[in-house]
Amino acid sequence: MTTQDELPEQGDPASGNGRRRVVITGLGAITPIGNGKEGVWGGVLAGRSAVRRVTRFDASSFRSQVAAEIDDFDPCDYVERKQAKRLDRFSGFAIAAAQQAWQDAGLAIEREDPERIGISVGSALGGIGMAEQECAVFLNGGGLRQVNPALALSVFVGAGPCNIAIHLGITGPATGNGNSCAAGTVAIGDTLRMIQRGEADVALAVGAEAPLAPLCYGSFALIRAMSTRNDAPEAASRPFDRDRDGFVMGEGAAALALESRDRALARGARIYGEILGYALTNDGYHMTAPRPDGKQAARAMALALRDAGITPERVDHINAHGSATTLNDPVETAAIKSVFGERAYTIPISGTKGLYGHPLGAAGAIEAVLCALALERDFLPPTVNLECPAPECDLDYVGPAGRQQRVNCVLSNSFGFGGINACVVIARDGEREPSSYASSVNGGGGL
Repeated sequence: MTTQDELPEQGDPASGNGRRRVVITGLGAITPIGNGKEGVWGGVLAGRSAVRRVTRFDASSFRSQVAAEIDDFDPCDYVERKQAKRLDRFSGFAIAAAQQAWQDAGLAIEREDPERIGISVGSALGGIGMAEQECAVFLNGGGLRQVNPALALSVFVGAGPCNIAIHLGITGPATGNGNSCAAGTVAIGDTLRMIQRGEADVALAVGAEAPLAPLCYGSFALIRAMSTRNDAPEAASRPFDRDRDGFVMGEGAAALALESRDRALARGARIYGEILGYALTNDGYHMTAPRPDGKQAARAMALALRDAGITPERVDHINAHGSATTLNDPVETAAIKSVFGERAYTIPISGTKGLYGHPLGAAGAIEAVLCALALERDFLPPTVNLECPAPECDLDYVGPAGRQQRVNCVLSNSFGFGGINACVVIARDGEREPSSYASSVNGGGGL
């Protein structure tokens, strides 16, 4: 069992007991099961998988032919038509989710100091879809003159935060990361640190992904990472199930508006929860396979708890990465057991990718939005398609119907290609008193 006492001492990122507390005040989401916080939550409650046969392109030559697509997204709902023409799908998703979170938080740029607002966007592949499309135009005889002139400005992950900054008029720190399937959670960690260090008072953490293009999709099919349950798409994504056979690619975005707790309270903002802690590690092992002993995944969880200043006993729900691959699910299960010991068997665990597939770098942000709503609404999201847990995945997974239950502290895991492990701890606001927090970050007790 990995305990916090076995970990090296972690320096406080701010100054001793004065670390700024950071809360979630706004949520946004663009997903295959619904848009906006109410749309995505409605999809959670419905408990129906959005996975189907690919319609975006001809996937008949691939081993895998299923995906979770978004049909009802129009960037013109969020930006002027002229601007929409200059955006690729990835940046359109990012702007839409960020604007939703911004508005949900009750923020207005004319009442803010734009230099004190930060942005971080995580995406595994950024504008790869547009790059692939324009490459085809170029190679099929169109020549350079027929290529979209916005191509060079759209393919890099940093285009996401820059487009959000331009759209909202933000001039504070804006950054992007490409940390594979952990990218959305890394964006949350980055914005958490911005506020804790005093670099920003408000920040938008965004995960966005638009990978459903034939070459990109086919490359994942080529390495046999995706499900081949083509005859029953809605049952293809099966986190922790005995019959899982790979992940299902999805697309989408989510955003969280974060701000210092003192500021949120002063302006009377609704608080969904507090970001207590965050940690990031790497397996240093393999580009596609997780480290078999789960040591670094477990270490990321334990470090996130230490950063939060809490003991494992305080966590009462886990949002698992749960990619439904044959290797990831048992390794994640083993890592959870390593951190939580016997308690691992009694903590309810949700694996939500059965609903909306695996949107790669957007997954961690979408799941953080679901964690915040689970805290607010006392309902644990379902693990869809979990019919018979694999023998090596023997924990308390929330079933396909979800579970009505109040929880106070959630751990959310994101694990990505390259062995990237990112974990974030989110708690109901008011669960932590400043005095006990100061004690815990200096080696004292729990919350």
